[in-house]
Amino acid sequence: MSIAKGLRLVAATTAVALLTAACGGGSTVDDDNGAGGDGAALTKVRAGYVSAIDQIGLPVGLEGGYFEEEGLDVELAQPFPTGVDALNALQAGTIDIIQVGTPLIAAAQKGIDLVLLGNYTGSSTQRSIDETMAVVAAPNADIDGANLTTLRGKRIGVSVASINHLYLLGLLESAGLSASEVKIVNTAPPDMGVALQTGGIDAAIIWDPWPIVITEQVQGAREVLRGGGHIPFVGYIATTRQFADQNPELIKKFLTARAAVDQWMRKNPDQAGESATRWLPGTKPEVAKKAMQYNTKQLDPRLSACNYLALDTISALLAEQKVVQPGFDVSRYFEPEPILGVMSAEPALFDDLAPVPATAAIGPSFTFSRDEAVKACP
Repeated sequence: MSIAKGLRLVAATTAVALLTAACGGGSTVDDDNGAGGDGAALTKVRAGYVSAIDQIGLPVGLEGGYFEEEGLDVELAQPFPTGVDALNALQAGTIDIIQVGTPLIAAAQKGIDLVLLGNYTGSSTQRSIDETMAVVAAPNADIDGANLTTLRGKRIGVSVASINHLYLLGLLESAGLSASEVKIVNTAPPDMGVALQTGGIDAAIIWDPWPIVITEQVQGAREVLRGGGHIPFVGYIATTRQFADQNPELIKKFLTARAAVDQWMRKNPDQAGESATRWLPGTKPEVAKKAMQYNTKQLDPRLSACNYLALDTISALLAEQKVVQPGFDVSRYFEPEPILGVMSAEPALFDDLAPVPATAAIGPSFTFSRDEAVKACP
């Protein structure tokens, strides 16, 4: 991917306002003529994302022309409020490709024939990564991030069955506590600041940019813990099996563009943060830039045994909470061949990342073994 594409992200600041305004009805990089700079027709694909800092690579890639360079005309849906909404749109056939995390497990068990093509967030080199998660404590909550037993008896705000709920469970396990030793308060992310301020909760556990936003909103609130490797963060580029089978070249081009924009974001987090403010209305530039510093640590689109292990771990945690059925077969849903092809054809797009451990490397016909993956992923 050319350096010029990175420069175009800076130059696009003025023009992107028009793109954003059109987003409600679906925006594309070239709605006028459906052709690239060389006059070749572009292949249309409809894509969707959730309005969150860790999913911003899709609109940033659109803004910078990365998809157009691969011969794709990406029509971007209005941001979905949750992964469940994105999955519903995929199932209804109004979207071809989405970005989704933990809600995919329940959706797959309910019959959506999903295919997981690569990561929009996560790690192919280690077992757990959670840098975009944090604990924000009320001023007088007496919670010590270095001593997680101080969570005992506290009212903890999470979004039940979402990744922040699982992060809390990981923290409790690390502290030797059970879920019954805290009071879990189901709280939507936008409501957590008010809940902290009014005493409804003692701590909020949430993903970026909310920890940063809440500490600004609530006087005396403190971020007492961030990350720590307590759980694997999962987020996948997904489609239906029918679409994947019918569009192998399109999928490869899409993943190539996503890998390229991920690398640009890793190398230019401040500029990526600025771009995020244009796609996440109301997000302050300083908040987006700070959140992006954490987000870029999880921008690894590759697949390895560690990603299978991550999803298997998350599905087991959800099953323990009776949110999903036990026995989720992760091998059934991953389709590694397209991203493995990109990794082989475009190694420069990943040369700034740590290498995948040799024992965790996979092939197109990889079959997951939890015991082997645990040994392979540090």
